[in-house]
Amino acid sequence: MDRDEQFMRLALDEAQEAMEAGEVPVGAVVVRGGEVIASAHNAPVGLRDPSAHAEILALRKAAAVEGNYRLAGTTLYVTIEPCLMCAGALVHARISRLVFGAADPKGGAAVSLYRVLEDGRLNHRVEVAGGVLATECAEVLSRFFREKRL
Repeated sequence: MDRDEQFMRLALDEAQEAMEAGEVPVGAVVVRGGEVIASAHNAPVGLRDPSAHAEILALRKAAAVEGNYRLAGTTLYVTIEPCLMCAGALVHARISRLVFGAADPKGGAAVSLYRVLEDGRLNHRVEVAGGVLATECAEVLSRFFREKRL
């Protein structure tokens, strides 16, 4: 199995945990040198925190593990393309690479709606790879919202 797919499957496991908790099913994993250093899933409802997106929570955990908010040399895997808030956090954390599953045409800030991570006006750029296990990642979200409408 491709390494990106391997780590995306771990992010999908986190997304499943979010779904079971009644949260929008998004999962994220931070990796350095082939080792997971942090993982998280969406929790804004449970934590009563609008910033408790999977990416933000995973970055917080990774920064605690590393003892530094700068996470250069790491890759963030997330099941959906990050929003503006999360993309900004990736820049500030100096994440080296983002790998996402499903694109988000309504709010994606990596390639769909905005291209924050490659904006030359910012002091850091993030390498982006999208579409890893995109169908599976999109299906988790679709199933969640389909069930919410029932």
